[in-house]
Amino acid sequence: MKSLKILFALALAGVLFSGYLSAVKLFSGTCAFNESCPYFLGYPACWYGFTMFALMFVATLLGLVRRISTSAATKTSLVVSFLGILFAGSFTILDVMQSRLTGMLGLSSCAYGLIFYILIFVISAASVREQQLSQTPNEPQG
Repeated sequence: MKSLKILFALALAGVLFSGYLSAVKLFSGTCAFNESCPYFLGYPACWYGFTMFALMFVATLLGLVRRISTSAATKTSLVVSFLGILFAGSFTILDVMQSRLTGMLGLSSCAYGLIFYILIFVISAASVREQQLSQTPNEPQG
């Protein structure tokens, strides 16, 4: 349950950050923090990030209020964060190749998204592993 609370907090932070980026793009037509605005399939990358963080936020919230199992919530976070690593990682690699990794906040927004996805993935993976170990019957040694 402790790891689910941490995942919830990280997903909430991701929703707030990507939500801010998405709102700035939607209402002003420009990208926040004077950064270039990467697009994927014709839409700003931050909109996809917002969707992924929102999925993890909802899954962990449902897990915390016991509408779904802790296992389902952490596995959802594991899968979505893995996709997020691939997604934000590809844009971060492009930022590095184009010498745009640094931004107004120190790193590019995609790099910060990548960090959040990695943290969520690592905690989710550890939680899923812990759940699997606790469900495995003890085998006699000998």
